[in-house]
Amino acid sequence: MTCEMPRLDPDRDLVAYFCAEYGIDERLPIYSGGLGVLAGDHLKTANDLSVPLVAVGLLYGEGYLRQRIDGDGRQHADPDPVEPERFGLSLARDLRGRELRVHVPLEHHMLHLRIWRGAVGSIPLILLDTRCPENRSEDQGITARLYGGDHTTRLQQEVVLGIGGVRALRALGLEPSVWHLNEGHAAFTILERVREHVAAGLDFSAAVECVASNTVFTTHTPVPAGHDVFNLGHLRHWLGDYLGSLHTTERRLRTLGAIPHKPDAFSMTALALRGSRYCNAVSRVHRGVAAQAESYAWPAIPPEENPVRFVANAVHLPTFLAAEWQQDFDQLLPDWRSRVLQPANCDWIGELSDGDFLRRRMPPKTRLLEDLRRRLGEQHRRNGVAPDIAETSLQRLQLPPEKLLVCGFARRFATYKRATLLLGDAQRLARLLGDDTRPVVIVFAGKAHPHDGGGQQMIAELYHASLRPEFLGKLMVVEGYDLALGRSLTQGCDVWLNNPEYPLEASGTSGMKSAVNGGINVSILDGWWADGCDGHNGVGIPPRTDLEGHARYHAEAEAMLDALERQIVPRYFEAPAEWLRMSRHAMQTLIPLYGGARMLSDYVRGFYAPAADHGRRLRERNRRNAIEFARWKRLVASAWDGLRVDITSFSPLQATIALNGLPALDLHVEAHWPGGNGALRLDREENGVAYFVLDNGMPTEGGCELRVRPTHPLLAHPFEMGVQLRVALPR
Repeated sequence: MTCEMPRLDPDRDLVAYFCAEYGIDERLPIYSGGLGVLAGDHLKTANDLSVPLVAVGLLYGEGYLRQRIDGDGRQHADPDPVEPERFGLSLARDLRGRELRVHVPLEHHMLHLRIWRGAVGSIPLILLDTRCPENRSEDQGITARLYGGDHTTRLQQEVVLGIGGVRALRALGLEPSVWHLNEGHAAFTILERVREHVAAGLDFSAAVECVASNTVFTTHTPVPAGHDVFNLGHLRHWLGDYLGSLHTTERRLRTLGAIPHKPDAFSMTALALRGSRYCNAVSRVHRGVAAQAESYAWPAIPPEENPVRFVANAVHLPTFLAAEWQQDFDQLLPDWRSRVLQPANCDWIGELSDGDFLRRRMPPKTRLLEDLRRRLGEQHRRNGVAPDIAETSLQRLQLPPEKLLVCGFARRFATYKRATLLLGDAQRLARLLGDDTRPVVIVFAGKAHPHDGGGQQMIAELYHASLRPEFLGKLMVVEGYDLALGRSLTQGCDVWLNNPEYPLEASGTSGMKSAVNGGINVSILDGWWADGCDGHNGVGIPPRTDLEGHARYHAEAEAMLDALERQIVPRYFEAPAEWLRMSRHAMQTLIPLYGGARMLSDYVRGFYAPAADHGRRLRERNRRNAIEFARWKRLVASAWDGLRVDITSFSPLQATIALNGLPALDLHVEAHWPGGNGALRLDREENGVAYFVLDNGMPTEGGCELRVRPTHPLLAHPFEMGVQLRVALPR
């Protein structure tokens, strides 16, 4: 990790960041969970680091959902109305003071969009909505609720976000040099920008190259529900006239969104992959999963070598770090908010005495206990819980904070996150929580999507368990999970629990927020924790990938309980000095790794700056570079299957390639062997045959092979085209 923050040129660079949700502030409920909170942290960090960025999203009139849990444990998804002016949003207006509108095509008519303008510090925030009097009543409800409605509503919202978002930026006079799609929901930006280039005179293939050259795509989940797939007939129905304006064949358009084994499907993830040249997952583990799942985009390339990379997620420290710690940073490192923190910047935490450390740790925990007493008290009164039961349920929360071990589990309630895992051995959990000499509470919070029956069932199961005598006052379910409750929990909990089904937790960020405040993660080694855990800053539970189904579920539940029973609880109550050493170490090691400045620095250095430069190169010579590059790709695609490779000698290694019309200089030829590789030199080209030779030696044993791929100075990645010839070399 370097100290220097890479820079974009604010005079010519602007990153347009598109996301379907933003978790910026609890007063603006246009987020559902981790994706939105991460997007909000991205904007805040861009402001801190002066990265030129504009954010585009949707303004949902009814928000996401305001969660109530009734006396039967049922989640009620009440509207959470958005008040734009309360958050400082205002309608964009033209020079005459009239509301500025943009329009998108939808089912043979034009949909009118309002443009709301706001800011996150210096970062412009552009939000679109369909509540215009010019729209039909049914169209005014398209942007009513985040992830609301049916599959058609989802398609319509993504048209508004993608096509409407590009048009809104144009209407506001903004010219991005980089386009960052945070998940596939915004992939229609690709089609709209292609349409612009086609309208300016480019053919479809060259237009795609221009667009892809400066597009960054971040994929966030391996779970199928997170990847929108539309039926081609459905797409044609809603965008038929618009698709015609792309001036391409249906076959070529279909190819952009094609996924294996679903001939009538149009995948937004596939469109984003094929319409971008810079793609990343959000943790090292997730990179492997995503590269495998999306390998169809580069069919001849092994997943471990394809263009998917990763940038580990992170959190905005000034938002989630408790005030007590921020005060110390302000004194010791006044510019800490605007720099990438290094491990040495956090050495002072490890040097704090136990007493000094506790003086900073205890106030956030005290505030959390007060917050929980208030929230649970109100929840019990509304649900008619008997006064004696309600009183018992709050007793442990009245203990002195240092005498109580508080464990938290708070996140979106999706089934793969397995919120109920510890209930898999309810008797053992009851014994663990039932020891009044070592009092422990586990607090659960989180929302399930209104259409996710499995997630809602988990909430109900935990709620019913919380009222059972053996768990009353020891296992708690708190409604209304939002940014405010999330901050309270992550700043105050001693332990953060996470037990997803490996490898479905792409990253996760709630555990980071706890760790940077001194919380101890006890988690399955998935997502961010697989890299963050060093064995001394928390507890990593290896996933039992050797087992399946119930056996795996049971084994991982027992492993989590083992960690709590044998490591966490004894250490907290019986070896406090050792506990505090681990808590300090968590902060010291994880703040530099998972602060948002590191994440944004990785994006600028590895994605934004290269994409901006790549986009400019494609547009050089009045976009002749893009035209010639697209033509070259068509030549490679038409000739590739006709290439023929022959090995003429092994010592030295010599090969001939029948070029089938390709120039020999457009081929990169390489020998691979265990532990090494070497490029072959072009010796000569005669009569359509190229002669290549390896000047250096090669092992005489082992699995050696010859690999041939196309090469061009404008390729963003060596395997961008997804083609490669591999010839085994028998020894």
